[in-house]
Parts: sequence; C-alpha cells; structure tokens
Amino acid sequence: MDKKLRLGFPKGSLQDSTVDLFRRAGIKINVSTRSYYPTSDDGELEIMLVRSQEMAKYVEEGFFDAGLTGYDWICESGAKVKEVCELNYAKSGFRPVRWVLCVPEASKIKSIKDLKGKRVATELVNYTKKYFAKKKVKADIEFSWGATEAKAGSLVDAIVELTETGSSLRANKLRIVEEMLTSTTRFITNEKAFSDKWKREKMENMAMLLTGALAAEGMVGLKMNAPEKSLDKIMSVLPALKKPTISALFDPNWFALEVIIEEKTVKQLIPALKRAGAEGIIEYPLNKIIY
Repeated sequence: MDKKLRLGFPKGSLQDSTVDLFRRAGIKINVSTRSYYPTSDDGELEIMLVRSQEMAKYVEEGFFDAGLTGYDWICESGAKVKEVCELNYAKSGFRPVRWVLCVPEASKIKSIKDLKGKRVATELVNYTKKYFAKKKVKADIEFSWGATEAKAGSLVDAIVELTETGSSLRANKLRIVEEMLTSTTRFITNEKAFSDKWKREKMENMAMLLTGALAAEGMVGLKMNAPEKSLDKIMSVLPALKKPTISALFDPNWFALEVIIEEKTVKQLIPALKRAGAEGIIEYPLNKIIY
C-alpha cells in the first residue's frame, strides 16, 4: 500500500495564497470549484479542503496527519497540536494579522476597562472571553456571523476583528482600543503522525520547502564579473550583510561574483555596480532559499 500524508488544506481566505506558496515550494495543488478534494503532483499527499477555524481540531483528533491554519484559530479551538513550522504569510501579504478591539471613532470608550457590562461582537469568541477574564473585565461577548465592523456603535458597543493592514477599519471609521492577538499561519500535526518516521520526514521536508519559498519572497540573485582592480569598490557598493560568493575565472585578473539581495534595492544597486566596474550583470528570480 502506498504511503500517504493526509493533509488539511485551508479553504477560504488563506486558500489562494496557500496554493501559490505550495507552487513556489515545488508542489502544484489543483483546486476544483466543485470538489473539496484537491489533487497535486505529489502522489504522497491526500488533500481535503477545510475551514481554518476547524482545522486544528481535526488534526488533533487524527482525521488529518497535518494541516495549515492560523495561530488564532489554534488558540480559539483550544486544540492540542504540534507545530511543525511557522509560515509568515496571510491572505494578501507576508505579514502577521492582528485581532484588535475596536470602537467607533466617536466612542467615549478609551480602554478595555470601559467595556465593563458592555456588549462585544466577534468571531473569536472563546479567545476573547479568556482575554477579557484575564483583564478582569466582565462583558457580554457574543458570536458574530459576519459584517462585524458594521455592528460597532449600533448593535454592539465594541468589536474584536481581524485586520491585516487596518484599511477596512479606517474605512468604517473604527478606532483600535487594544491589540489582543498577533497571528501567523502554522503548519501543524498531531503526536501520532509526528511519531511515524515516514510522516515526520515528509512533513519536515515540506516545511523546509515552504519556509524556503517564503524566505525567497522579495529576493533576487545577482551575478556579475569584475576585474580584480574593481573588487574593493564593488564590495563597498553591496549591502554590508550581503557579501557575495567570489570565484576566480580563467583569466587571473577577473572574478565572478554572486549575491542574493532584496529586489526593491535592485534599481539603485545595478547602476551603482556598473559604475563601480562590474560587467555582465545578470538578475534572476529565486523560488526558494534554504538556510
């Protein structure tokens, strides 16, 4: 019987960005709009789409060997899972997301203490209740089925909402009172799966490729040739923490240099390298950087 790793794949806001991350890691995931069972070019994966909110529980209970979900939903579910690795990406960027306590801009509420006896709506109910209890604030925490931002000031006194950039909060004229939780995506498993030698190695290999793909985000490689007389000047142009690999060429007076840099610096760096004496400069994209 062929060995399989049962993988829970996030359906919803993380789905597209996760498909793209797997592609850059070298694993092509094909998702059909009519099926909850994606296929992939990795025959050792058995994949099912599940909401991030439910993922940790299903992994904990062994329905999946591994899955991807947010740290926020692990906290919310209370599931006991093992983290294979942290993956710092979200729906539309490569930054953590935040759960924030918000009120209308005109509200007199200035701190969480002002919400004693008040009404708060959120999708993150369990975590919010624990957070308020820790702060010794008794409030009515209720589950929100959606359109949470619209409820602040009209249906409830405050909301606890997820934000990535804060733009939606500003558009709805909401003010952040307190940041309650910072969350990133986690690749998780359970103890039984992790104790299986084959499954553990499979997950660790996947983690290496996924983190390598994230590490390469926004980075490019540069190759160039340089005469020996220009090496010091070229080295002074390169960022201090990005010293290149230097190889001797057939001509003893010339060297080949290779370096990995942030793509956003290229437009200033390439002209400076050329002026410093570099020749044959080649820029190339990176799929993965494995440290």
